[in-house]
Amino acid sequence: MVKTSILVLTKNEARNIDACLKAVFSQNAVEAFQVIIVDSGSTDATLEIARRFPVRIEQIPAEAFHHARTRNFAASLAEGQILVFLVADAAPVSDAWLRSMLSNFDDPGVGAVYGRQIPKPGSSLEREDALDTIYGEQRIVKDPAHRNGLGYRFYHFSDVNAAMRRSVWEEARFPEDLKVFEDMGIAKRILDAGWKIVYEPEACVFHSHHHTTIGLFKRYFDIGYTLKHLQIWDAPGTRSSLLRDGRKLLGKKLRRARGTGENRRAGAAIGQDIAKSAGLLLGLNEHYLPSVIKRHLSAYGVHK
Repeated sequence: MVKTSILVLTKNEARNIDACLKAVFSQNAVEAFQVIIVDSGSTDATLEIARRFPVRIEQIPAEAFHHARTRNFAASLAEGQILVFLVADAAPVSDAWLRSMLSNFDDPGVGAVYGRQIPKPGSSLEREDALDTIYGEQRIVKDPAHRNGLGYRFYHFSDVNAAMRRSVWEEARFPEDLKVFEDMGIAKRILDAGWKIVYEPEACVFHSHHHTTIGLFKRYFDIGYTLKHLQIWDAPGTRSSLLRDGRKLLGKKLRRARGTGENRRAGAAIGQDIAKSAGLLLGLNEHYLPSVIKRHLSAYGVHK
């Protein structure tokens, strides 16, 4: 019986899956674990590369993929009592990634853990600053008994690089009524049930996406909708902390634009931050908008 199951979601990840699995199977000082890949219709060499490793592969049609439902399916296949969620374009930084993640479960009150994400080389300034703000160097224990003054970050959780007790997943499950940000949804269920969630910076992966300005606008429209839908927007400190971090990020970019010679890069990042703010505001107030407009504002059709 393995203690830990690592669940990797893939689709057309031939460029990333080899580095991801090599890093996973290079982990030191951990008990035996299983790796399950759930692939949703890859048409490139993803599965050919994955079969070079001792993994179990399950395939689903591309049209069957759903952020929450597919993760629940992957978890249902697992043998381990600890479920580790990873995406194929997230590569563990060191051979201590898994040990760092799992050590947090020595505390019986910890239900889930998520790790740091470092932007890949060549990432945009917007991504560098955003990930640096959310994924810092300090370990954080999110305890429902007191919110630690974390504001909006209290419910932040990313299943790009995370782990949870199987028993906790069985109680909470990823909410399948959400088309996206299912990780925020399950984090709220876990915390509201009284479990602690730990942010562990030593469980670190390289991971980032290249978002267009329009893509960020739509993504943050969906974030605004989800914050409202999950009743997180009205939770203590959410609004003030989001405004505080937004001001800090904008100020940081303005200083760069004035004094570091990164005018063009900083200018693009400022434009993206403005787009994110506008998308978030509209998402929070989507109930005032007609459906025909919302169709064009949402990346995932969250309002349907």
